[in-house]
Amino acid sequence: MTLTDIAPSVFETVESEVRSYCRAWPVVFEQARGSRLYDEHGRPFLDFFAGAGSLNYGHNNPVLKRALLDYLANDGVTHGLDMSTTAKRDFLETFRATVLEPRALPYKVMFPGPTGTNAVEAALKLARKVTGRETVVSFTNAFHGMSLGSLAVTGNATKRAGAGVPLNHAAQMPFDHYLGGQVPDFLWFEKLLADPGSGLDHPAAVIVETVQGEGGINVARAEWLRGLADLCRRHDMLLIVDDVQMGCGRTGDFFSFEEAGITPDIVTLSKSISGYGLPMALCLFRPELDQWQPGEHNGTFRGNNPAFVTATAALDAYWSDGALRERTLSRAHRVEQALGDLCGDDERMGLGYRGRGLVWGLEFADGDRADAVCRRAFELGLLLETSGPHGEVVKLLPPLTATDDELDEGLGILARSVRHAADRALAA
Repeated sequence: MTLTDIAPSVFETVESEVRSYCRAWPVVFEQARGSRLYDEHGRPFLDFFAGAGSLNYGHNNPVLKRALLDYLANDGVTHGLDMSTTAKRDFLETFRATVLEPRALPYKVMFPGPTGTNAVEAALKLARKVTGRETVVSFTNAFHGMSLGSLAVTGNATKRAGAGVPLNHAAQMPFDHYLGGQVPDFLWFEKLLADPGSGLDHPAAVIVETVQGEGGINVARAEWLRGLADLCRRHDMLLIVDDVQMGCGRTGDFFSFEEAGITPDIVTLSKSISGYGLPMALCLFRPELDQWQPGEHNGTFRGNNPAFVTATAALDAYWSDGALRERTLSRAHRVEQALGDLCGDDERMGLGYRGRGLVWGLEFADGDRADAVCRRAFELGLLLETSGPHGEVVKLLPPLTATDDELDEGLGILARSVRHAADRALAA
């Protein structure tokens, strides 16, 4: 079955070849509610993709939708650049009261533009401006966005090749577990920093994901993150945590770095910060780093007021207490148990698993087998994607608001898909 079999030819005749997700899921979606998408024929699909982490509270969450509809019905400001609006004020006050103050985080809030890569670009630019240095260190298998600065600190060769120009002023170091525990943490990094003959210019900053989503659900240990924070302090480098996909509760806490007990100098947020899938991004940083001149970094759509409205409603509904955090951590054990049982039951495909909170990866021997599992899951009504340098990891990103029955349903379809792929591989 191809897209042209079931959809208007306009997708193939007008839309660019760059389209991606529609190739894996060749249906035309029409509606979405909670944890499910529905195609134009009414067939439901359980969504364990969640807008690549942009829909932590599900599709068309009724609490957030009501706030948005009321705002629009009252002719609230839609586009406001960086003008002061009531929607922005409500968001800033709520974000300070529900997120920053309870965690004793002193951050200033910057609206850099509507996407995660906008936030990363702002973080990189600010780090270089403040320190007067150019080099930024990132890690193997990192992904930070598709614009040039973000690509320079991204590891994936295919994505980097799309830049079409040299990607400079960045250096890569091994992520946690990259060397299989055979080398002490940061041994190579420390050596390069200490040796004036290493060729590594003194970095302005280090940028890291606590869990590498696109890189294959690679989970950094809390002690590794604490060691990195200490390394940055000792060598006068700013620490940037990219929480675009793993923030807003995906790992349990609002910020994914809370478990490690560290306070980064700069944090980037996007994806689920609006709560509703609306474009919105934040760059957070310590007050003494706020050395921007007015308008020095700007963008036409950095004042998405409808996103401020839904973001405020999401914070009020889900972060005024610890209920969502506890629920997510409890479900993490449920998912871990199910994946452990699956890997233990079926040794034919060399399975491994890892994750935190409600982001998990099921690793296969190669990308073809992971693709086969995702294809079968789609046939059975479950949306999953792959990640990792070879596409060898099936990634699970269910909405944080999924019911227990929905979570069990998705895990059951995953198990059936794995066994189906194993049977097919054995028969081949």
